[in-house]
Order: sequence, then structure tokens, then C-alpha cells
Amino acid sequence: MVIHIDRAFFFDTAREALFKGTLATHQVEGMTAILDFWEARMPDADPRWLAYILATAFHETAYTMQPVRETLATTDARAIEILENAFASGKLSWVKTPYWRPDEDGKSWLGRGLVQLTHKRNYEAMSELTGIDLVADPDRAMDMGPAVSILVEGMVMGSFSRHKLADHLNETSDDWVNARRIVNGTDRAEKLAGYGKSFLAAIRREAPPTWWARLKAWLQRVIARLVT
Repeated sequence: MVIHIDRAFFFDTAREALFKGTLATHQVEGMTAILDFWEARMPDADPRWLAYILATAFHETAYTMQPVRETLATTDARAIEILENAFASGKLSWVKTPYWRPDEDGKSWLGRGLVQLTHKRNYEAMSELTGIDLVADPDRAMDMGPAVSILVEGMVMGSFSRHKLADHLNETSDDWVNARRIVNGTDRAEKLAGYGKSFLAAIRREAPPTWWARLKAWLQRVIARLVT
């Protein structure tokens, strides 16, 4: 039996725990897309995985739950400009090759999506994993459907590093801190762990409504329209 997530409980809980009591439409839409993908593809998987996936998107998108470009710029050109300035001033000391600079085809492999996908080799790897041609059009990582697929499948399969969700959240391990290694070493690992646990508290599973419950709800809607 497919188990669904109690959406009303989820959004009520997440709103108070993570979004300071207010949820914008775009935040609801982003989380809904992730929940829909999860329920369609892996409804019986460990709910901690879903919680940490949501936590990652929460952090990587600056809480917007929408695909973003690296630096949160609205265009590739502006993102490249910001990255170039930061690189020139020594703020990106760990970067050996400026991956954001357009290649011979004019394509930039800067970070995009719900999780920051960078470098051409990673766009190639995620194209193969998801079946979405991100190499032909890197900006497809900014579309919600592909962005959710990259986020979820990449973290489940361990495509971003040598770590995957099952390495840290499994039957014998509950390591929320080191789960950060799935995407970005230990950067903000404690914060991500806290976000993940908050999202987990919001995930409550419920069985799908019975045919009688669906019929009752439909009749209530019909009656409401007739009396208004």
C-alpha cells in the first residue's frame, strides 16, 4: 500500500519550525514538488532521507525552495560577474579552475538548481542518471522538474560525492551531521542537521482515503456549491 504524507500537518509544522510562521506560495510549491516526486518514486523509503533532502533544498536555495543560480543572481551573466569578482579578490581560494567561465560553446557550468550542480562533469553525470540532457541545456537545472530529480536522485545515489543518504541514515546509523558530506563536506553541517530533524518532525504518513471518504468529500463540495 502506498503511504502518503499528511500535507496539512506537514505544512503547518514546517511553517512554524522553519519558516518563522509564514509560508509564501513559491515555498509551498517547491516543497510540494519534492513531496510529489518522493511519493511517486519512493514512498516506502526512510523518511529521514526525505527530511534531509528537504533540509538540503532549504539551505541551498536560501529558504526559497525554488531552483536558484549560484550567488542567487537572476542571470548567468550576473552570477559570472559576482564569481569573477570574488575569485579575483581571493575569496574563493579553494577554486583551482573557474568552472563558471563560459566554455567554447558559450555554456557556463556554474551552480544551479535546488542543490548547486557545478562543473560540466557533474552536469554530464546527472544527465545520465536522470535522463535529462543538462549538457545540451544547463539551464534546465533551473526548471522545477529536473531540479527535483537532480536533488533527490543525486542524494540517494551518491552522485555529488562518495557519500549517499544510506551511508549516514540507515538501520544502524542516525548521523545527521555527517549526512552533509553527501553534498558539501561539513559546511554548515550542524545547521543542516537541525533543519533535517525539523522537517522529519513535519513528516507524518497517512494511508490514502477510502472510496467512502473520497465520496463524502465530493458530496460535501457539491452541497457547498448548491447552497452558495
